[in-house]
Amino acid sequence: MVAAARPSPDPSKAAGEDVVRGILLRIAAAGCFSIMTATLKLASQDGVAAPEMLFYRAFFGLPVVVAWVLTQPGGLSALSTRRPLAHLGRSALGVAAILCLFQTLTLLPLADATTLSFTAPIFATVLSFFVLKEAVGPRRWAAVAVGFIGVIVVMRPGVGHSVLPLAGVAFALIGAVLTSGVTITLRQLRDTENVAAIVFWFFVACSVVGAILLPFVGHWHALSTFGLLIGSGVAGGLAQLFMTASLQKAPVAVVAPFDYLQIVGAIVFGWWLMSTTPTLTTLAGAALIASSGLYTAWREHIRRKASLIQPTAPLV
Repeated sequence: MVAAARPSPDPSKAAGEDVVRGILLRIAAAGCFSIMTATLKLASQDGVAAPEMLFYRAFFGLPVVVAWVLTQPGGLSALSTRRPLAHLGRSALGVAAILCLFQTLTLLPLADATTLSFTAPIFATVLSFFVLKEAVGPRRWAAVAVGFIGVIVVMRPGVGHSVLPLAGVAFALIGAVLTSGVTITLRQLRDTENVAAIVFWFFVACSVVGAILLPFVGHWHALSTFGLLIGSGVAGGLAQLFMTASLQKAPVAVVAPFDYLQIVGAIVFGWWLMSTTPTLTTLAGAALIASSGLYTAWREHIRRKASLIQPTAPLV
């Protein structure tokens, strides 16, 4: 008696399931990033400075990253590098960027700080033109212009007492520019370096720089505040892992748009934990910035250059 042949698996179905998993992982990453920024914002209200955030977020996130590295093929051997100086340059840019973004959290409402951080893809387009000499068509320049209009709307100049502090906006935009620079450097590092090495050594760099700065700015906090800082580190580490895993399941152009859920998360956590509601100008500016980023992502997907279009800053 001949056994009935088993139906062969449908490759398209398997690919579709991987895309769904990739999207779910990216949504989980957005949720963890939202928790991280919300806990850091709460910690800033208890007097925690940006360099302290840098240290505690990296220090308590590092064990999560190491645990993940141990589950990867090759284990700790994946952390070896042939380009230590490239990691040093990437880490210098990344540390400066994340310090600016954390300083933004101390100066701006959570929703505004998160929204302005998403100007990084806009600046990445500009840098790709001036630094990498890539061709940028009129449609993408139009998207850049729309994004900058969104920034102006979020700043709401001339709207009385609701005008955002200029220092907070400046830190946010400088951080976004530096983040876009990191995006450019990562495109070169990923050609030769393992993703595990890129993530691990950046967390180490943040821990070292934070430890150096801690004696100058750090001070004792309530146990509840330290709990927030520990939570931010664990959430940040998990977010990085979920984001990386999502790219193993689906193309970046498919999952990257879900990063904008972080703006929704910032609005929800700001209302729930800090009793702050976003203004209409914040919502309108966020819509313009998100539209600019999503259109840029779509154009990059069409041009098959998906490595430049990560709305989530590859810092955290």
